[in-house]
Amino acid sequence: MATVSEQLRRAREQQNLDIYQIAEITKIKTDHVRALESGNFDTFSAPVYIRGFVRTYATMLKLDVPVLLRELDEELGRSERFSEPPPLTTRARSPLDFIMLQLTRLNWRVTLVAAAVLIVILLGISVFRSRASKPVDPLKDLPPGVYQPKPGHAGDTLPLPPAK
Repeated sequence: MATVSEQLRRAREQQNLDIYQIAEITKIKTDHVRALESGNFDTFSAPVYIRGFVRTYATMLKLDVPVLLRELDEELGRSERFSEPPPLTTRARSPLDFIMLQLTRLNWRVTLVAAAVLIVILLGISVFRSRASKPVDPLKDLPPGVYQPKPGHAGDTLPLPPAK
């Protein structure tokens, strides 16, 4: 059975097209067209580029695209580099990453309205409680004060402050 790259090259040659014409029509760089036809998939950084270029190339050549992409997936599955998608990051996710992901999923218009309503309700409850409680006299628990004048002063009046 012919590989995907052989099928692409054979179809191009049957239609008497050269690599430069393919590159011009599909807007794929000539280096990438050559890499696709030679089966050198290491040129590409991710399998998504290979699939996209093969889809574009096969569509232009009027080949059976779904069958060709299935065969390509089988070929890529056999290679160690493209058998599974590459990780986006190398570090483990922290709890902060989880929280930030959940915050990005929030509908902020609804969340802000709900938060504003909650704040208004809490303020209303606190105002209601403060008005419903009896006013408290801060001096009611104090013992009666006794004024003791300095010796030599009468106890009827308070002494005046000294003159400046």
